[in-house]
Amino acid sequence: MTRYCLVPDRHELMATWGTGEGDLAVRIAALPVDADTSALLGLARALTQLSDAAWRTYTHPASAADSLEPNTEGWRREQERKHFGQVVDAITQPHLPHGGMLTVSYSPLLESAHRVGRALHGLDDPQLLKAVVAEATTELTAVENAELGDLSGRAQQAVLLSREDASPVQVAAADDLLRRDPFGPVELFSRIDPTAAAVAAAHWLAAAAEVAAETSGQDFTQVVLEADDIEALPHETPTVILGLMEDGASAHDAVTSLVRHAMQITDGLLPDPAVLREQLDDLEETVAEYLGEEEPDLADLALRLTPLDPKRPARDLLEDLIAGIYGCWLLHSEYTDLDVAPGTDGSGERDDQQAEEHYERSRARFAELVRQAAQDRDRLI
Repeated sequence: MTRYCLVPDRHELMATWGTGEGDLAVRIAALPVDADTSALLGLARALTQLSDAAWRTYTHPASAADSLEPNTEGWRREQERKHFGQVVDAITQPHLPHGGMLTVSYSPLLESAHRVGRALHGLDDPQLLKAVVAEATTELTAVENAELGDLSGRAQQAVLLSREDASPVQVAAADDLLRRDPFGPVELFSRIDPTAAAVAAAHWLAAAAEVAAETSGQDFTQVVLEADDIEALPHETPTVILGLMEDGASAHDAVTSLVRHAMQITDGLLPDPAVLREQLDDLEETVAEYLGEEEPDLADLALRLTPLDPKRPARDLLEDLIAGIYGCWLLHSEYTDLDVAPGTDGSGERDDQQAEEHYERSRARFAELVRQAAQDRDRLI
């Protein structure tokens, strides 16, 4: 989301946001020099809350909900998104205290807009009001652009967000980048929504796993775990994704289900209590077997609710999937003879140049095999 702040010595309102490569800032407006600092901070806080509410409609779209029936979570998300068109009116004509009472909107987006309007009403500066309305419009447009898969300009901050669904446009863009470089170019992390990028990466991981499995003779779902014996890798989530796809899930469904589960935990929810109960039973049985006790004490043990980082689940998953592709190459290279000629000193050891040539040839050959395997797999979505 965009954060808003004051520059006290210059009496300016600033907006800042992340891009995946660093943060950007822009001047929004000059502030009244005689205004109370607390009132100005209240305006900045309300604008930040407005941005947070607007971007939540992007990260939690109605399309990711199970139902759009009235009064369901999907229905509430759909209604919240429809409030975009009322934001400017709420800023320019906010609910004000009347007779000791204040009308509060059920919509977090509209209530944030009313708070912005009330802060502006107290400051009573027409030029500031005009600048803030223009800024709010810019922010909402950025969210709309991100929904359409256009992450240019202000919408680039979406690369830092986790989303419960994936834009087909963004998935296709990520797929093109991975076709160019199956090991994951840097643009994958700076230009693409991480959930969409993870969907494409899961597709390419499956292709890489097929190549590694065929070369090594290992099971398709276990190749990243096997590669962990060669070099330490974050193997848990790639293995989970490969298992889901082996069971018939699409790359889209495998990724979004894992990201959505982690995001629910971030929101303070406990999804699938029955599954958690099974995990607890399995944990207790494992500890009991290990300690030789019928009723072991679990007080000092902790159970992870999600294999992903709940603060950045989509980005974390994307990083792990790209590492999984690298792991598939490690395993493939262990079983493939691509040696260049031995060193001329008779030692049989490669010199630095020969080692670099071997490395490049191995990666290039593996990448081409993965491209061929990726063409044979089902569609991404």
